[in-house]
Parts: sequence; C-alpha cells; structure tokens
Amino acid sequence: MGRSEAGVRARVPASRAGAPVALSHEAHGCGPELVLLHGVGLDRRMWDRCLPALAARHRVTLVDLRGHGASPAAAAGVSLAELAADVGALLSGPTHVVGFSLGALVAQRLGLDRPELTASLTLVSSVAVRSEEERAAVARRQELAAQDFGASAWAAVDRWFSPAWRAQEPDLARQVLDTLLANDRASYLACYRVFATADTALWRWLPRIAAPTVAVTGERDPGSTPAMSHRLAERIPGGRAVIVPGARHLLPLECPRELTDVILTQTGGHAGSQTGSHAGDHTGGHPSHTTGTHPGTPTGQESQRS
Repeated sequence: MGRSEAGVRARVPASRAGAPVALSHEAHGCGPELVLLHGVGLDRRMWDRCLPALAARHRVTLVDLRGHGASPAAAAGVSLAELAADVGALLSGPTHVVGFSLGALVAQRLGLDRPELTASLTLVSSVAVRSEEERAAVARRQELAAQDFGASAWAAVDRWFSPAWRAQEPDLARQVLDTLLANDRASYLACYRVFATADTALWRWLPRIAAPTVAVTGERDPGSTPAMSHRLAERIPGGRAVIVPGARHLLPLECPRELTDVILTQTGGHAGSQTGSHAGDHTGGHPSHTTGTHPGTPTGQESQRS
C-alpha cells in the first residue's frame, strides 16, 4: 500500500467540539430509520413534499440543524464535525441519511465519523471541491449576507427558482424567502461559513466512506453542479450520480417525486422491490431518463463508480 493510501485510512481530524446540542426534531411513519437534513438558512419544513412517500416506507426523522428553525443557535466558529455530532446524538442505530446542500456535507462527515450509524447516504444538491471561480462566487455570497442579509435572501430565491416556477408557485417562493429572512443572522453566517468552506477539507477523506452513496442534483443547478455530483460518485467507493433533467437547486420542493424515487431506490424502500431499484411512475415534475447498465436504476442520468 502506498503512503497516500495509508493516509486515507488515518482518522479524520477531530473537531475541538463540546457536547452535541439537542436538536429540534420530529418523527413520522414506521420502518427502517431515515433522517432528513436541510440546507443552510432553511429548516425541516423543506421536506414537506417528500415526507408522505418516505414515511410510507420509513420511520422518518426531520431535523432542524444547529442554528436553524427551533434548534439552539450556532456560535461563530461552529464546525462541520459539530453539526454532524449533533445529528449523530439523535440516532440510535443504522440510519439512512439524506442531506440537502449543507445537510449533504453534514451527512458526509457523519458517514466518516459514525459509520455504524449510516446505513446509506443520499447527497442532494451537494457541493464538492469548488473551482477557484466557484469559491470566489460563494465568498461573494457570504460577504453579501454579512453586509445586506435581505439582499442575499432575495438573491438566493432568484438563483433557486426559475422564472416559470416562481410564476407558477409564487406563494412557495415567498415562503422560502420568509424562512431565509427569519434566520438568526449570527447563526446563519456561522453555518454559511461551514457551507462555503467544508467541502475542501472533506475531499481528502471521502474514500473512507463505507456507506452506499448516491449524489443527486439538478441539471441546471449553478452552485451544486452535475460535475460536482459526478466527482462525489467517483471519489466515494461504489458511489453513484443521478442528474435530474431541467431542475435547479431545490429538488425537495421542485421535484419531490423524482427525488423520493432516488431516495427509496437507495434505501431499498420501494414497494414490491427486494433491492429498491424500481424506477417508479412519475406524472409530474421534470421529464427524466436513465443511462447506464444497471437494471431498474432511478430516474435521471446516472453514472456509477465500479
């Protein structure tokens, strides 16, 4: 074994973290355990459209991450490891972990720190090793949030909602905006710093993730790009990438049927399927198609690391 491979097997550097904080959460349904983690500035309500289908097959725990929703505030300097430890403290055994955006980074860190708790990982709209240009763009968004929080919230909604979707569901766009504006500013900035920087440090350790992993994002997501999902699939042993045609960032709200299909394929939760690899029947959302050689793969364009 080469020195670089041995380094990958080393323990992920621990955070100088205190005790995990008690997160606000709720549980629905019954079956194998599944936990849903939201993105920065949002809260567990972002999973409302996915919850019915998931709770029909799983015991689903929805969480407000530290600094969000009804959970305790996040202090300046909070680390990704601390956010992951908070979630780990809620779990009593192997759990299918689904994380969106910041939540996807938390899921990756949980898979590294607590592999006994991660039955599978579904990384939704996740970033991975941003380019120099992408790092500069997220740094500008972070600076705007510090200087003019309202303007940064409006800009986020403009990125996330296409004009057609916003015209179709103006109330939803307003709800997302209101959720962003309701954040405690200091907590938001502390967690946004994690979102803006943690993918770089994670990259070295991703080959140590043992849980079956799928990375899924929208074809038109400008921040969590298809290239990033393919990088994750290539970096994590056995990883897969699924790209949802036509979609932007907010897959749990924009394409809940397509996303729940990917999740249930990953967890083995499809009715009548021993492996969970049933594509499902979609009558709404974006059209989708499958590539690859695996029968029954989830909707979307898929690649797999062998």
